[in-house]
Amino acid sequence: MDLKRKLAILADAAKYDASCASSGTKRRDSSGSDKALGSSGGAGICHSYAPDGRCISLLKLLLTNACIYDCLYCINRRSSDTPRARFTPDEVVRLTLDFYKRNYIEGLFLSSGIVRNPDHTMEQVIEVARRLREDHDFRGYIHLKTIPEASQELIEEAGRYADRISINIELPTQKGLEKFAPEKNLPRTRDAMGGIRERIDAARDERKQHRRRPAFAPAGQSTQMIVGADGASDHDILHRSHDLYSNYRLRRVYYSAFSPIPSSSPALPLKAPPLVREHRLYQADWLLRFYGYKVGEIIHREQPNLDLDLDPKLSWALRHREHFPVDVNRAPREMLLRIPGIGVRSVMRILSARRHGRLRLGDLGRLGVSLKKCSPFLVTCDYSPQPSLLEGDRLRLRFLPPPEQLELDLGAPAHDPLAAISARTGEI
Repeated sequence: MDLKRKLAILADAAKYDASCASSGTKRRDSSGSDKALGSSGGAGICHSYAPDGRCISLLKLLLTNACIYDCLYCINRRSSDTPRARFTPDEVVRLTLDFYKRNYIEGLFLSSGIVRNPDHTMEQVIEVARRLREDHDFRGYIHLKTIPEASQELIEEAGRYADRISINIELPTQKGLEKFAPEKNLPRTRDAMGGIRERIDAARDERKQHRRRPAFAPAGQSTQMIVGADGASDHDILHRSHDLYSNYRLRRVYYSAFSPIPSSSPALPLKAPPLVREHRLYQADWLLRFYGYKVGEIIHREQPNLDLDLDPKLSWALRHREHFPVDVNRAPREMLLRIPGIGVRSVMRILSARRHGRLRLGDLGRLGVSLKKCSPFLVTCDYSPQPSLLEGDRLRLRFLPPPEQLELDLGAPAHDPLAAISARTGEI
Protein backbone atom coordinates (compact mmCIF):
# COMPACT_ATOMS: atom_id res chain seq x y z
CA MET A 1 0.00 0.00 0.00
CA ASP A 2 1.40 3.40 -0.95
CA LEU A 3 1.95 6.14 1.64
CA LYS A 4 -0.89 8.33 0.39
CA ARG A 5 -3.43 5.54 0.82
CA LYS A 6 -2.10 4.74 4.31
CA LEU A 7 -2.40 8.40 5.25
CA ALA A 8 -6.01 8.54 4.05
CA ILE A 9 -6.98 5.48 6.12
CA LEU A 10 -5.05 6.24 9.31
CA ALA A 11 -5.80 9.96 9.46
CA ASP A 12 -9.50 9.20 9.02
CA ALA A 13 -9.32 6.51 11.72
CA ALA A 14 -7.85 9.04 14.18
CA LYS A 15 -10.74 11.50 13.90
CA TYR A 16 -12.72 9.78 16.65
CA ASP A 17 -10.19 10.78 19.32
CA ALA A 18 -11.17 14.21 20.66
CA SER A 19 -8.42 14.49 23.29
CA CYS A 20 -6.10 16.42 21.03
CA ALA A 21 -4.96 19.88 22.08
CA SER A 22 -1.64 21.68 21.89
CA SER A 23 -1.50 23.89 24.96
CA GLY A 24 0.35 23.97 28.22
CA THR A 25 4.02 23.55 27.36
CA LYS A 26 7.05 25.70 26.63
CA ARG A 27 9.64 23.07 27.37
CA ARG A 28 11.29 22.79 23.99
CA ASP A 29 11.65 26.36 22.81
CA SER A 30 13.99 26.26 19.82
CA SER A 31 15.59 29.63 20.49
CA GLY A 32 19.33 29.53 20.84
CA SER A 33 19.79 26.53 18.56
CA ASP A 34 20.68 26.73 14.89
CA LYS A 35 19.77 23.11 14.20
CA ALA A 36 16.60 22.70 16.25
CA LEU A 37 13.39 22.24 14.30
CA GLY A 38 10.08 23.70 15.47
CA SER A 39 8.75 25.12 18.69
CA SER A 40 5.93 24.05 20.99
CA GLY A 41 5.22 27.57 22.25
CA GLY A 42 3.03 30.32 20.87
CA ALA A 43 0.35 30.23 18.20
CA GLY A 44 0.54 29.35 14.53
CA ILE A 45 -0.76 25.78 14.65
CA CYS A 46 -2.83 24.95 11.60
CA HIS A 47 -6.24 23.57 12.55
CA SER A 48 -8.73 21.48 10.66
CA TYR A 49 -12.36 20.94 11.56
CA ALA A 50 -14.42 17.80 11.52
CA PRO A 51 -17.90 17.96 9.93
CA ASP A 52 -19.51 18.16 13.40
CA GLY A 53 -17.37 21.20 14.32
CA ARG A 54 -14.79 19.43 16.47
CA CYS A 55 -11.40 21.13 16.25
CA ILE A 56 -8.60 18.81 15.18
CA SER A 57 -5.08 20.11 15.78
CA LEU A 58 -1.68 18.87 14.69
CA LEU A 59 -0.90 15.98 12.36
CA LYS A 60 -3.28 13.44 13.86
CA LEU A 61 -2.57 9.81 13.00
CA LEU A 62 -2.87 6.25 14.11
CA LEU A 63 0.27 4.16 13.76
CA THR A 64 -2.11 1.38 12.75
CA ASN A 65 -5.84 0.77 12.86
CA ALA A 66 -5.39 -2.97 13.31
CA CYS A 67 -6.22 -4.01 16.86
CA ILE A 68 -6.37 -7.20 18.90
CA TYR A 69 -9.06 -5.68 21.16
CA ASP A 70 -12.75 -5.93 20.32
CA CYS A 71 -14.31 -2.80 21.90
CA LEU A 72 -17.84 -2.74 20.51
CA TYR A 73 -18.01 1.05 20.08
CA CYS A 74 -14.73 1.26 18.12
CA ILE A 75 -14.57 1.29 14.32
CA ASN A 76 -11.10 -0.31 14.53
CA ARG A 77 -12.14 -3.24 16.71
CA ARG A 78 -10.87 -6.71 15.88
CA SER A 79 -14.20 -7.88 14.41
CA SER A 80 -14.70 -4.81 12.19
CA ASP A 81 -14.35 -5.16 8.42
CA THR A 82 -12.81 -1.69 7.99
CA PRO A 83 -9.76 -1.43 5.65
CA ARG A 84 -6.52 -1.84 7.61
CA ALA A 85 -3.21 -0.05 7.24
CA ARG A 86 -0.01 0.33 9.21
CA PHE A 87 2.75 2.93 9.21
CA THR A 88 6.36 2.18 10.02
CA PRO A 89 8.01 4.57 12.50
CA ASP A 90 10.17 5.93 9.63
CA GLU A 91 7.06 6.81 7.62
CA VAL A 92 5.46 8.74 10.48
CA VAL A 93 8.70 10.62 11.12
CA ARG A 94 9.00 11.53 7.45
CA LEU A 95 5.37 12.67 7.24
CA THR A 96 5.70 14.80 10.37
CA LEU A 97 8.82 16.56 9.14
CA ASP A 98 7.46 17.05 5.62
CA PHE A 99 4.18 18.49 6.87
CA TYR A 100 6.00 20.73 9.33
CA LYS A 101 8.40 22.10 6.72
CA ARG A 102 5.42 22.97 4.52
CA ASN A 103 3.90 24.89 7.46
CA TYR A 104 0.86 22.61 7.59
CA ILE A 105 1.35 21.56 11.22
CA GLU A 106 3.20 22.42 14.38
CA GLY A 107 3.42 18.97 15.90
CA LEU A 108 2.16 15.42 16.07
CA PHE A 109 -0.67 13.56 17.78
CA LEU A 110 0.01 9.83 17.58
CA SER A 111 -2.16 6.96 18.73
CA SER A 112 -2.44 3.33 17.66
CA GLY A 113 -4.48 0.19 17.69
CA ILE A 114 -3.01 -2.63 19.75
CA VAL A 115 -0.92 -5.00 17.65
CA ARG A 116 0.75 -8.15 18.97
CA ASN A 117 0.61 -6.87 22.59
CA PRO A 118 0.49 -3.51 24.45
CA ASP A 119 4.25 -3.36 25.11
CA HIS A 120 5.16 -3.96 21.47
CA THR A 121 2.72 -1.24 20.36
CA MET A 122 4.07 1.25 22.90
CA GLU A 123 7.62 0.55 21.75
CA GLN A 124 6.65 1.46 18.19
CA VAL A 125 4.88 4.66 19.27
CA ILE A 126 7.83 5.71 21.43
CA GLU A 127 10.27 4.98 18.61
CA VAL A 128 8.56 7.65 16.48
CA ALA A 129 8.91 10.26 19.23
CA ARG A 130 12.49 9.22 20.00
CA ARG A 131 13.60 9.60 16.38
CA LEU A 132 11.94 12.99 16.06
CA ARG A 133 13.56 14.29 19.24
CA GLU A 134 17.00 12.70 19.06
CA ASP A 135 17.69 12.16 15.36
CA HIS A 136 16.02 15.31 14.01
CA ASP A 137 16.10 17.60 17.08
CA PHE A 138 12.37 18.22 16.67
CA ARG A 139 11.17 20.82 19.19
CA GLY A 140 7.53 20.85 18.11
CA TYR A 141 4.61 19.55 20.11
CA ILE A 142 4.17 15.80 20.52
CA HIS A 143 1.12 14.20 22.09
CA LEU A 144 1.32 10.42 22.55
CA LYS A 145 -1.66 8.24 23.35
CA THR A 146 -0.43 5.61 25.79
CA ILE A 147 -1.80 2.18 26.63
CA PRO A 148 -2.65 1.43 30.29
CA GLU A 149 -1.82 -2.27 29.84
CA ALA A 150 1.76 -1.38 28.79
CA SER A 151 4.54 -1.54 31.35
CA GLN A 152 5.09 1.52 33.54
CA GLU A 153 8.68 1.77 32.27
CA LEU A 154 7.45 2.28 28.70
CA ILE A 155 4.86 4.85 29.80
CA GLU A 156 7.62 6.75 31.63
CA GLU A 157 9.78 6.65 28.51
CA ALA A 158 6.90 8.09 26.48
CA GLY A 159 6.67 10.98 28.93
CA ARG A 160 10.33 11.86 28.40
CA TYR A 161 9.76 12.51 24.69
CA ALA A 162 6.15 13.78 24.64
CA ASP A 163 4.76 17.12 25.75
CA ARG A 164 1.46 15.54 26.69
CA ILE A 165 0.49 11.93 27.20
CA SER A 166 -3.00 10.59 27.58
CA ILE A 167 -4.85 7.40 28.35
CA ASN A 168 -8.47 7.16 27.23
CA ILE A 169 -10.72 5.97 30.02
CA GLU A 170 -13.44 5.49 27.34
CA LEU A 171 -16.41 4.77 29.64
CA PRO A 172 -16.96 6.11 33.18
CA THR A 173 -17.90 2.83 34.89
CA GLN A 174 -16.35 -0.62 35.13
CA LYS A 175 -19.77 -2.09 34.37
CA GLY A 176 -19.83 -0.30 31.04
CA LEU A 177 -16.31 -1.45 30.18
CA GLU A 178 -17.13 -5.07 31.01
CA LYS A 179 -20.06 -4.95 28.60
CA PHE A 180 -18.55 -2.96 25.71
CA ALA A 181 -14.75 -3.25 26.10
CA PRO A 182 -13.99 -6.48 28.00
CA GLU A 183 -10.21 -6.24 27.45
CA LYS A 184 -10.10 -2.91 29.28
CA ASN A 185 -10.10 -2.44 33.03
CA LEU A 186 -10.88 0.77 34.92
CA PRO A 187 -8.67 0.08 38.00
CA ARG A 188 -5.72 -0.69 35.72
CA THR A 189 -6.27 2.55 33.82
CA ARG A 190 -6.44 4.51 37.07
CA ASP A 191 -3.22 2.86 38.28
CA ALA A 192 -1.48 3.95 35.08
CA MET A 193 -2.79 7.51 35.49
CA GLY A 194 -1.59 7.51 39.09
CA GLY A 195 1.89 6.44 37.99
CA ILE A 196 1.98 9.25 35.42
CA ARG A 197 0.91 11.81 38.00
CA GLU A 198 3.63 10.67 40.42
CA ARG A 199 6.27 10.87 37.68
CA ILE A 200 5.12 14.37 36.63
CA ASP A 201 5.28 15.57 40.24
CA ALA A 202 8.71 14.00 40.75
CA ALA A 203 10.08 15.58 37.57
CA ARG A 204 8.74 18.97 38.62
CA ASP A 205 10.47 18.70 42.01
CA GLU A 206 13.72 17.59 40.36
CA ARG A 207 13.68 20.60 38.04
CA LYS A 208 13.33 22.93 41.01
CA GLN A 209 16.65 21.58 42.27
CA HIS A 210 18.37 21.13 38.91
CA ARG A 211 17.07 23.25 36.05
CA ARG A 212 18.75 21.09 33.42
CA ARG A 213 16.91 17.94 34.41
CA PRO A 214 14.67 16.76 31.54
CA ALA A 215 10.97 17.53 31.83
CA PHE A 216 8.38 14.79 31.94
CA ALA A 217 5.16 15.40 29.97
CA PRO A 218 5.19 19.14 30.81
CA ALA A 219 1.70 19.62 29.35
CA GLY A 220 0.33 16.94 31.69
CA GLN A 221 -2.10 14.18 30.86
CA SER A 222 -5.61 14.09 29.48
CA THR A 223 -8.31 11.54 28.73
CA GLN A 224 -11.50 11.02 26.79
CA MET A 225 -14.91 9.60 27.68
CA ILE A 226 -17.48 8.46 25.16
CA VAL A 227 -20.95 9.87 25.77
CA GLY A 228 -24.05 7.88 24.90
CA ALA A 229 -22.55 4.49 24.00
CA ASP A 230 -23.58 2.87 27.29
CA GLY A 231 -26.19 3.64 29.89
CA ALA A 232 -23.98 5.95 31.97
CA SER A 233 -25.72 9.13 33.08
CA ASP A 234 -24.25 12.63 33.16
CA HIS A 235 -24.06 12.16 36.93
CA ASP A 236 -21.74 9.16 36.42
CA ILE A 237 -19.63 11.01 33.86
CA LEU A 238 -19.15 14.19 35.90
CA HIS A 239 -18.33 12.28 39.10
CA ARG A 240 -15.68 10.35 37.16
CA SER A 241 -14.30 13.62 35.76
CA HIS A 242 -14.16 15.13 39.24
CA ASP A 243 -12.24 12.07 40.46
CA LEU A 244 -9.75 12.39 37.61
CA TYR A 245 -9.20 16.11 38.16
CA SER A 246 -8.84 15.91 41.94
CA ASN A 247 -6.90 12.66 42.33
CA TYR A 248 -4.84 12.49 39.13
CA ARG A 249 -4.55 16.19 38.23
CA LEU A 250 -5.58 15.71 34.64
CA ARG A 251 -5.36 18.81 32.48
CA ARG A 252 -8.47 17.99 30.50
CA VAL A 253 -11.23 15.46 30.25
CA TYR A 254 -12.66 15.39 26.73
CA TYR A 255 -16.19 14.26 25.99
CA SER A 256 -16.98 12.62 22.66
CA ALA A 257 -20.55 11.90 21.61
CA PHE A 258 -20.91 8.32 20.42
CA SER A 259 -21.10 7.95 16.64
CA PRO A 260 -22.87 4.88 15.24
CA ILE A 261 -20.45 2.75 13.24
CA PRO A 262 -20.94 0.36 10.32
CA SER A 263 -21.79 -3.25 11.18
CA SER A 264 -22.14 -2.32 14.83
CA SER A 265 -23.12 -4.62 17.66
CA PRO A 266 -26.85 -4.82 18.52
CA ALA A 267 -25.84 -3.89 22.08
CA LEU A 268 -25.02 -0.34 20.91
CA PRO A 269 -27.56 2.48 20.46
CA LEU A 270 -28.97 2.83 16.97
CA LYS A 271 -28.66 6.62 17.01
CA ALA A 272 -26.06 9.03 18.30
CA PRO A 273 -26.98 11.13 21.35
CA PRO A 274 -27.77 14.78 20.62
CA LEU A 275 -24.57 16.80 20.30
CA VAL A 276 -26.02 19.30 22.74
CA ARG A 277 -25.49 16.68 25.49
CA GLU A 278 -21.75 16.70 24.79
CA HIS A 279 -21.87 20.50 24.80
CA ARG A 280 -23.62 20.62 28.20
CA LEU A 281 -20.99 18.28 29.66
CA TYR A 282 -18.23 20.62 28.50
CA GLN A 283 -20.06 23.55 30.11
CA ALA A 284 -20.47 21.61 33.37
CA ASP A 285 -16.79 20.63 33.21
CA TRP A 286 -15.91 24.33 32.91
CA LEU A 287 -17.97 25.10 36.01
CA LEU A 288 -16.08 22.45 37.97
CA ARG A 289 -12.66 23.67 36.87
CA PHE A 290 -12.99 27.47 36.84
CA TYR A 291 -16.18 28.59 38.57
CA GLY A 292 -15.93 26.83 41.93
CA TYR A 293 -18.97 24.57 41.56
CA LYS A 294 -19.18 21.12 43.11
CA VAL A 295 -20.58 18.13 41.24
CA GLY A 296 -23.50 17.87 43.66
CA GLU A 297 -24.53 21.44 42.84
CA ILE A 298 -24.61 20.82 39.10
CA ILE A 299 -26.30 17.42 39.08
CA HIS A 300 -27.69 14.88 41.55
CA ARG A 301 -28.93 11.30 41.52
CA GLU A 302 -32.62 12.22 41.50
CA GLN A 303 -32.12 13.96 38.13
CA PRO A 304 -29.00 12.24 36.78
CA ASN A 305 -28.84 14.01 33.40
CA LEU A 306 -28.18 17.65 32.60
CA ASP A 307 -30.93 19.92 31.32
CA LEU A 308 -30.44 19.99 27.54
CA ASP A 309 -32.53 23.16 27.13
CA LEU A 310 -30.43 25.41 29.40
CA ASP A 311 -26.75 25.62 30.23
CA PRO A 312 -25.91 24.18 33.67
CA LYS A 313 -25.02 27.52 35.23
CA LEU A 314 -28.35 29.08 34.27
CA SER A 315 -30.13 25.92 35.34
CA TRP A 316 -28.49 26.15 38.80
CA ALA A 317 -29.48 29.80 39.13
CA LEU A 318 -33.12 29.02 38.34
CA ARG A 319 -33.11 26.25 40.96
CA HIS A 320 -31.61 28.57 43.60
CA ARG A 321 -33.42 31.84 43.10
CA GLU A 322 -33.06 32.65 46.79
CA HIS A 323 -29.46 33.75 46.08
CA PHE A 324 -30.55 36.39 43.55
CA PRO A 325 -30.46 39.21 42.65
CA VAL A 326 -26.79 39.82 43.44
CA ASP A 327 -25.40 43.31 44.03
CA VAL A 328 -22.41 43.53 41.67
CA ASN A 329 -20.95 46.42 43.69
CA ARG A 330 -20.74 44.41 46.90
CA ALA A 331 -20.82 40.68 46.17
CA PRO A 332 -17.65 38.61 46.60
CA ARG A 333 -15.94 37.03 43.60
CA GLU A 334 -17.43 33.60 44.32
CA MET A 335 -20.99 34.95 44.04
CA LEU A 336 -20.28 37.05 40.97
CA LEU A 337 -19.13 33.88 39.21
CA ARG A 338 -22.60 32.38 39.87
CA ILE A 339 -24.44 35.05 37.89
CA PRO A 340 -25.49 33.66 34.48
CA GLY A 341 -23.87 35.48 31.59
CA ILE A 342 -20.85 36.67 33.60
CA GLY A 343 -17.66 34.69 33.06
CA VAL A 344 -14.28 34.58 34.74
CA ARG A 345 -12.76 37.43 32.73
CA SER A 346 -15.80 39.63 33.20
CA VAL A 347 -15.67 39.07 36.95
CA MET A 348 -12.03 40.18 36.98
CA ARG A 349 -13.01 43.34 35.07
CA ILE A 350 -15.90 44.04 37.48
CA LEU A 351 -13.70 43.63 40.56
CA SER A 352 -11.13 45.97 39.05
CA ALA A 353 -13.66 48.59 37.88
CA ARG A 354 -15.64 48.82 41.11
CA ARG A 355 -12.54 49.92 43.00
CA HIS A 356 -12.88 53.24 41.18
CA GLY A 357 -16.62 53.80 41.58
CA ARG A 358 -20.05 52.23 41.74
CA LEU A 359 -21.06 50.34 38.61
CA ARG A 360 -24.17 51.04 36.56
CA LEU A 361 -25.93 48.61 34.23
CA GLY A 362 -24.41 50.34 31.20
CA ASP A 363 -20.95 49.91 32.69
CA LEU A 364 -21.43 46.13 32.70
CA GLY A 365 -22.25 46.19 29.01
CA ARG A 366 -19.05 48.09 28.31
CA LEU A 367 -17.14 45.46 30.31
CA GLY A 368 -18.35 42.77 27.90
CA VAL A 369 -21.17 41.30 30.02
CA SER A 370 -24.25 39.80 28.33
CA LEU A 371 -26.94 42.06 29.79
CA LYS A 372 -29.82 40.09 28.29
CA LYS A 373 -28.75 36.98 30.18
CA CYS A 374 -27.58 38.46 33.46
CA SER A 375 -29.97 41.38 34.06
CA PRO A 376 -32.65 39.32 35.90
CA PHE A 377 -30.02 38.12 38.39
CA LEU A 378 -28.20 41.29 39.46
CA VAL A 379 -28.52 44.72 41.01
CA THR A 380 -26.48 47.83 40.16
CA CYS A 381 -26.66 51.34 41.56
CA ASP A 382 -29.19 52.33 38.87
CA TYR A 383 -31.00 49.04 38.18
CA SER A 384 -32.96 46.40 40.02
CA PRO A 385 -35.04 43.64 38.35
CA GLN A 386 -38.75 43.34 39.02
CA PRO A 387 -39.34 40.89 41.92
CA SER A 388 -41.90 38.97 39.86
CA LEU A 389 -39.24 38.18 37.25
CA LEU A 390 -37.67 35.52 39.49
CA GLU A 391 -40.99 33.80 40.15
CA GLY A 392 -42.69 30.94 38.31
CA ASP A 393 -41.69 29.62 34.88
CA ARG A 394 -41.59 33.01 33.19
CA LEU A 395 -37.82 33.34 33.44
CA ARG A 396 -37.14 29.81 32.22
CA LEU A 397 -39.34 30.35 29.16
CA ARG A 398 -37.44 33.54 28.44
CA PHE A 399 -34.15 31.65 28.08
CA LEU A 400 -35.33 28.57 26.20
CA PRO A 401 -33.35 28.45 22.93
CA PRO A 402 -34.84 27.76 19.50
CA PRO A 403 -34.80 24.08 18.43
CA GLU A 404 -32.03 24.57 15.87
CA GLN A 405 -29.65 25.81 18.57
CA LEU A 406 -30.15 22.59 20.52
CA GLU A 407 -28.60 20.75 17.56
CA LEU A 408 -25.59 23.10 17.75
CA ASP A 409 -25.88 24.33 14.16
CA LEU A 410 -27.46 27.69 15.08
CA GLY A 411 -29.34 27.66 11.81
CA ALA A 412 -26.13 27.74 9.74
CA PRO A 413 -25.60 25.58 6.64
CA ALA A 414 -24.67 22.00 7.49
CA HIS A 415 -21.34 22.24 5.70
CA ASP A 416 -20.15 25.17 7.83
CA PRO A 417 -17.79 23.60 10.43
CA LEU A 418 -17.57 26.82 12.47
CA ALA A 419 -21.26 26.77 13.29
CA ALA A 420 -20.88 24.25 16.10
CA ILE A 421 -17.62 25.87 17.25
CA SER A 422 -19.46 29.11 17.94
CA ALA A 423 -21.70 27.32 20.41
CA ARG A 424 -18.64 26.19 22.43
CA THR A 425 -17.08 29.63 22.85
CA GLY A 426 -17.89 32.55 25.12
CA GLU A 427 -18.55 32.85 28.80
CA ILE A 428 -21.32 31.10 30.69
